[in-house]
Amino acid sequence: MDNFKLVTLEELKKHNKPDDLWIAIEGKVYNVTKFRNEHPGGEETLDEVGGLNATVQFNEVGHSQEAKQMLKKYYVGHLVSGEESAAQTAISYNDLNKMA
Repeated sequence: MDNFKLVTLEELKKHNKPDDLWIAIEGKVYNVTKFRNEHPGGEETLDEVGGLNATVQFNEVGHSQEAKQMLKKYYVGHLVSGEESAAQTAISYNDLNKMA
């Protein structure tokens, strides 16, 4: 099974500072803090979308395949709604009960 984190929009919003910068693109969350200083479009570009779903902005720029591949090393997890997160927790809890 994939080892990933479920990230709610509320949690994503907390990571909106230059020293703790997460963005979401197409339902996946990335910690771009270490990439911030290297971003070809400038630090400000990432700062503006920090803690947000940046799918539209990312796609509007027309990033290269190389840029899209680079995202993999910054992957944190999947962006979920609060309902999805609660459902996943319930499933995990039920799985634990079956093991007992």
